[in-house]
Amino acid sequence: MDSIADGSIIVQASSQSVPSTPPWFGEVALIVQYLRKHEILSTIAERVRFARRRFGQYEVIDFLAVLFGYAISGEPTLEAFYERLHPFASAFMALFGRERLPARSTLSRFLAALPPEPVEALRDLFLSDLLARPLAPEEQQAGLWDRTESQWFVFDIDGTREAARQRALPQTPDLPAPERRLRPLCAPGYTGRKRGEVVRSRTTILQAHTQQWLGSFSGAGNGKSQEELRRAVTQIQEYLTVHQIRAERVLLRLDGEHGTGATLSESFWLAVRHAWQKLPDPFASRDPVSALTSPRSTVLSPGKCLRAYAL
Repeated sequence: MDSIADGSIIVQASSQSVPSTPPWFGEVALIVQYLRKHEILSTIAERVRFARRRFGQYEVIDFLAVLFGYAISGEPTLEAFYERLHPFASAFMALFGRERLPARSTLSRFLAALPPEPVEALRDLFLSDLLARPLAPEEQQAGLWDRTESQWFVFDIDGTREAARQRALPQTPDLPAPERRLRPLCAPGYTGRKRGEVVRSRTTILQAHTQQWLGSFSGAGNGKSQEELRRAVTQIQEYLTVHQIRAERVLLRLDGEHGTGATLSESFWLAVRHAWQKLPDPFASRDPVSALTSPRSTVLSPGKCLRAYAL
C-alpha cells in the first residue's frame, strides 16, 4: 500500500506566542486604499488644522487614523482596540502614510483640547466628498414609489440620547472637589427610560434609500434640537441642489427625539421655508409649511412618534 503523505511538507510547532492579525485589519486596509485613491486623506491633512503645543510630531491625520480604525474595527472599547492593534501598530499607521501610533493618553488629550472649528471643517469636507461622487447615475436614483407611480425621496432625521451613570463620590472638607471626566460632554437632562444621571443628545441625517449619512450633530444634556433641525434642513437642501431633486418630491421623516409635536415649532418651519426658498426654480415652487395640510401629508405610526411630512 502506497503512502499519500507528501515528504516535501514540513510542519513545525513552537510554544512562542505569535499574535494573529485582527479580523478587521483587511477591511481597514481596503477603506484606506479607497480614501488614498480619491485623495481624501491628503485633503484632510491640508484643510483640517489644529495647532497646539505638546503634540510633538503628531498631526491631526494621526489621531483620525486611530478613530477611523476604531470605528471600522467594531471593538467594544478603545482599550481593546489598542490591545489588538499594538503588535501591528507600524503596519497600521503605514496605511495612512504615517509612522508612529499615538498613545491612548495622547489621543485623550487631543480630543479634550479639540475646538469646534476643526470638527466643522472635517464635517464640511465629508459632506462635499459625498455630494461630489454620486453612488449611481442620475437616471438610476433610488426612491420610494407610491400607487400612482410617483417617486419620493425620504430623509430620516433621528434624534437620540445616551445616558451615563456617575457613581457617588465622598465629599468631605478634607477632600478636593471631584472632577468628572464626562462633565464637558454630558449634562443633566431628560433620560427617558434609560438609567443615568447625565445625558448626551445626538441628531443624525440619513438618506433612507442610499444609506448615505449627511450629517451628525451632538450636544450635552438635552442639546439644541431646534438648531440641529435647522442644520439638518440645510444639509438636505445642499443634497437636493446637487442631485437636482424637486423639493415637492421629498419626505422628511422625523423619529426619536424629534418625532413629537413639541419639536415642530413655528421657528423650525420658518427655517424649512427659508431653506427651500433658496432652491432654484422649479425646486422652490411649493411652500413646505402649507404642504402639511395637503392630502399627501401622512402620519405614520403615531404611537411611536414617527411622522413623515411631504414638502
